[in-house]
Amino acid sequence: MESTTLEKSWGAEILADGTVRFRLWAPGQQHITLRAEGQDHAMQSDADGWFSLTLDGLQHGAEYNYVLADGTVVPDPAARAQRDEVNGPSLVIDPQHYHWQQPHWQGRPWQESVVYELHIGTFTAEGTFQAAIARLPALAELGITMIEVLPVSQFGGNRGWGYDGVLLYAPHSAYGSPDDFKAFVDAAHALNLSVVLDIVLNHFGPEGNYLPLLAPQFFHEERMTPWGAGIAYDVDAARRYIMEAPLYWLKEFNLDGLRFDAIDQIEDSSAQHVLIEIAERIRREIPQRPIHLTTEDSRNVIFLHPRDENGNTPLFSGEWNDDFHNAIHVFATGETHAYYQDFAQAPEKRIARILTEGFAYQGEVSPQSGEARGVPSAGQPPVAFVDFIQNHDQVGNRAQGDRLITLAGSDRTKVLLATLLLSPHIPLLFMGEEYGETQPFLFFTDFHGDLAKAVREGRAKEFTGHAGHDENVPDPNAEETFTRSKLDWAKTHSDEGKAWLALTRQLLQVRQQHLVPLLADAPGGCGSVLHTAPGYVAVRWQFPQGELSMALNIGEQTQPLPEMAGKTIFAWPQESGALPQHSIIVCLAQGAAQ
Repeated sequence: MESTTLEKSWGAEILADGTVRFRLWAPGQQHITLRAEGQDHAMQSDADGWFSLTLDGLQHGAEYNYVLADGTVVPDPAARAQRDEVNGPSLVIDPQHYHWQQPHWQGRPWQESVVYELHIGTFTAEGTFQAAIARLPALAELGITMIEVLPVSQFGGNRGWGYDGVLLYAPHSAYGSPDDFKAFVDAAHALNLSVVLDIVLNHFGPEGNYLPLLAPQFFHEERMTPWGAGIAYDVDAARRYIMEAPLYWLKEFNLDGLRFDAIDQIEDSSAQHVLIEIAERIRREIPQRPIHLTTEDSRNVIFLHPRDENGNTPLFSGEWNDDFHNAIHVFATGETHAYYQDFAQAPEKRIARILTEGFAYQGEVSPQSGEARGVPSAGQPPVAFVDFIQNHDQVGNRAQGDRLITLAGSDRTKVLLATLLLSPHIPLLFMGEEYGETQPFLFFTDFHGDLAKAVREGRAKEFTGHAGHDENVPDPNAEETFTRSKLDWAKTHSDEGKAWLALTRQLLQVRQQHLVPLLADAPGGCGSVLHTAPGYVAVRWQFPQGELSMALNIGEQTQPLPEMAGKTIFAWPQESGALPQHSIIVCLAQGAAQ
């Protein structure tokens, strides 16, 4: 496989002659010593705050740290790997150490995407990259086409969701080595599965982040995010660190894409926004295969997701559509606390608008915030939206980590699963959803001392007044909270689990056979609402190759079928002349839309 190694501004790089170059930006320090394999070496500095040193005699896996003038020993903020925990020694990594088994992988087109979101630590009992490999064949056979891995950048402790990463270039050591993650990606590609990674470029976690000590200029103290001081994306060295991380993960690990977390918190005053520059650089530097870039953004914006005249994506491929989940959740459960109050009135109308136009809020005032949110989105193609009826956030940010099946019941959840998988939007499943998992997915961390106390108290306070709240909010730092969140794969062998898997497999086969051929050139403005009533939604999409119609009912009253052209491609629980409670029908008329 031809090397696609990215030369980084920061970190330890093995050069062509076998020497290792170390680079660190630390304008907050006068002197830095490199401690490599137990030997100390003074680093050279320049006027811009960069420290550097080149050494020979170091091999793959060599340990090193940086030692500050006061004796503080810190890891490399751009380490490719840690020996163990976040505060310990960093490791020199040879990017050629792993030998790819699928060097000619060419990826899969975006319209084929059926995303499966998983957390490495709870996906298997072992919680490692290597253990996860054994589960991939069953997902491929089921009809999943894309694995989306929650963040794996090194964070404090062994247990966590990954959104508090601090060493943004290092795979979390508790999950395995960089080679282990490459083997996971390699195994997925052998099964024709794409792999995308969730990355966090909006903040650093609270433990193991030494950047404020090394480079106070890395942050704008006057601009705060929900997690601390904002990153100074307009400062050259900080911008390089942030910009090169996405390219590093894509090139080094042969990934098929990235999901960018909470980009509404990435404020950049530069002439070109850092996210646009990142996307343009990725498109320019990796033109040989499809790269899928998605964003999470509470603002309901579309400026990052344009299509060119050929339908290609010069920037980002799609947007995580929280509106879909929120409307579905209210529709299914009746809960209207917190942000769900935005969907409390006629949730069926919100769902119909989302399915046919993209967002529910397209400039209307949010009752929760009192401010206008969103922009018109009907002109976006359906595949610009990534939909889900549950995900790590929406399950894990409940006090008890309840999944939708627990809240809405099995029959109702099956109808909503079919709605998700047979809509022309890009669907995302949360791990275990395919077999009706009822285990919770809780918020868990592995902090200690005052930090653990602050997280524990803050978590309990967060849920006061929320639906489903009680006084026994699980302690995020308790190991039991983590172990309770692991998938129970034994359920796949139960009668109920087998029935869920059969339904999921059937839905994905229908999607692959009937929907995917419609989506490559699916235009914006193709959706229309047929009818809504409490618990009832009927919509239609007109594509160049045909017309797709969907009607679903989770209400108390039987509903009449609207006029739906073509043949029935799916009906649950069976086709009839009406829509009883807990039912859905999807029809397709082949041929050019009229």
